[in-house]
Amino acid sequence: MSDPIWPTLQVDGLLAPARAEWIVGNGAGAYASSTVALMHTRRYHGLLVAALEPPLMRTVVVSHVDTWLHDDTQETHLASHQFPSVVPLEGYRHLHRFQQDPLPRWTYRLAQGTLEQTLALARGTNTLVLRYVWEGASAICMSSRPLLAMRSHHDLTNAHGAMIQRVSLRPNEVYVQPLRRLPQVVFRHTGTFVGSPDWWHRFEYLAEHERGLAFQEDLWTPGVFHHTLQPGVPQYLVVGIDSLPSDTAESLLQESENAARKCDPGPSQSRSIRQLSIAADLFRADLCPSPAIISGYPWFEIWGRDTLIALPGLYLVPGRIEEAKAVLAALLQHMKAGRLPNRLPDDGKPADYQAADSSLLLFQVARRLTETLQENDPFPRDILLPALREVFHAHMHGTDGGIYVTPTGLLAAGHVGSSLTWMDARVDDQPVSSRWGLPIELQALWSKGCDDLAWIAETYGETDLAIAAAHARDAARQSFQRRFWCESSGYPYDVLSVSEDPSDCWSDPSVRPNALLALAIDRTLFTQQQAEQIIDKVERELLTDMGLRTLSPLDPSYEGIYAGTIASRDRAYHQGTAWPFLLGSWARAVTATYPTDNDRKVRLRHLLETTLQHSVALGQVPELADGNAPHRPEGCMACAVSVAEILRALVEDVGGTLVGTPQDARFRSATR
Repeated sequence: MSDPIWPTLQVDGLLAPARAEWIVGNGAGAYASSTVALMHTRRYHGLLVAALEPPLMRTVVVSHVDTWLHDDTQETHLASHQFPSVVPLEGYRHLHRFQQDPLPRWTYRLAQGTLEQTLALARGTNTLVLRYVWEGASAICMSSRPLLAMRSHHDLTNAHGAMIQRVSLRPNEVYVQPLRRLPQVVFRHTGTFVGSPDWWHRFEYLAEHERGLAFQEDLWTPGVFHHTLQPGVPQYLVVGIDSLPSDTAESLLQESENAARKCDPGPSQSRSIRQLSIAADLFRADLCPSPAIISGYPWFEIWGRDTLIALPGLYLVPGRIEEAKAVLAALLQHMKAGRLPNRLPDDGKPADYQAADSSLLLFQVARRLTETLQENDPFPRDILLPALREVFHAHMHGTDGGIYVTPTGLLAAGHVGSSLTWMDARVDDQPVSSRWGLPIELQALWSKGCDDLAWIAETYGETDLAIAAAHARDAARQSFQRRFWCESSGYPYDVLSVSEDPSDCWSDPSVRPNALLALAIDRTLFTQQQAEQIIDKVERELLTDMGLRTLSPLDPSYEGIYAGTIASRDRAYHQGTAWPFLLGSWARAVTATYPTDNDRKVRLRHLLETTLQHSVALGQVPELADGNAPHRPEGCMACAVSVAEILRALVEDVGGTLVGTPQDARFRSATR
């Protein structure tokens, strides 16, 4: 029996449960993902989606490896595909069970016996390992046909005449390079290979069809591998890019299994904390020259904002302190004129610096890490403090992105930007929920950021910087308290105009979760009564089982269903959908406002744990959900900030145990 913390799904030949998705990573940006039936529904699915420039340049190399078993009497195909105008190929009817404990494993039942297929991605390399174990009264023959896509995971492939059909053979190895612009693909096998290069046509990906996108693809095969499976004797197929590791297939598989099991903090922790700790590893790309956090799968890249939101939950909570320092140091390499990137594109294009919040989030992460490190660690002084100083001065003088501190001390966005904060959706090139002017969440990030900088600067003897930051903090807080509370609604304004001139000022009183974010970030901005009113309104209008709605359903602009065309989904993105990652801020704000209310903590724990029951990918937490009941999970199927913030909240806000914190860590008082 599998440990219940690992995803397990009983299929018994039914297609409905086999439509669930799974995903695993290699610690360097590469991943494998599909449905349990191995019938792809997304262009992003594949058994080896390699990171050609780790952790980026994700490329679908091996889409499928179709397998069939045959003896003297019959042939049984295990593949499942969707082709036009026909029912899916029915290999799933032989699938008994799927287990990811910790590696994805499929058990097929046939009349002659059972086949167990296990998949692993070698740690840190673009290498796929497939292991097959047959259990039956006698041997059976197995054939496998790899189907290659050889394209970006954002694209689709159509049959073309430029594919190089040449196949090179060496003992137990096969080499192909279908496209000159991409590396060669190397196969290592324990059987025989028969070359027969050819195209297979019109695979359909129905999730893409539902999104209103192109959804048909052609795939290329170099040929077929044939094995004779003896009962109980593993056979392997290993696929890599450029070359293969020298380790045996079994050792590569075992290393991947050991790494996955190491993420489990053990039975002393709650089941939810164990599951989230395991899920967290998917987003950590530590095993590459430039460590990073992948914001989400299957289509997100490296986002500065998401990196800094997720870093505490992914690294500091489980005590991965050195890895956290490496991720931060790598991100800071991209700092430009006091601004951190919003996005590092997967295709190698220049970084995007539109966001205002990415840089501001650095302050609270820097303080959190500084408090965690031993006092003689030079990282805060040598790496963090210079970066924080640069961010602070850039904002005080005005950034090249139009972000500046007003004469009254508030932080203004001087133009209509699309990615100023996390509410960055656009339709017809116009922001759905514009954050220009004085967005409330930026004020909290600025005031608390200045407070954190004042503490860090004083800690390391930079008195002038500490005084300047403290002055900026005090000015921001005083102006915020004077302007942002809306008496008529009993809730803060979401956005205000910079101007206070009655002829030129405006305000947006929409009930959104940004006020809750501000309360979680900087509690001092609100009185106790105001904090309680915020909590009450958020609970009544925004809170769902899957996160906080992005807009109150009482608002005429509310859209609670994330579906339809790209434009309709983008309109709903921040106009009513519920976001699981916001539960972290909800937990922080509630426990700060009601620190002795244990009943609220019990309800919080239940709410946080409930999110794990609603997934798109097994064992993961999605990006968002419908705002309307039953809050169907949608968007990115595995989201770093969702996993990280729920894990952090369970451990830190509702009375969990710190997971794996190093014995020699010293938490320093904020009043030092």
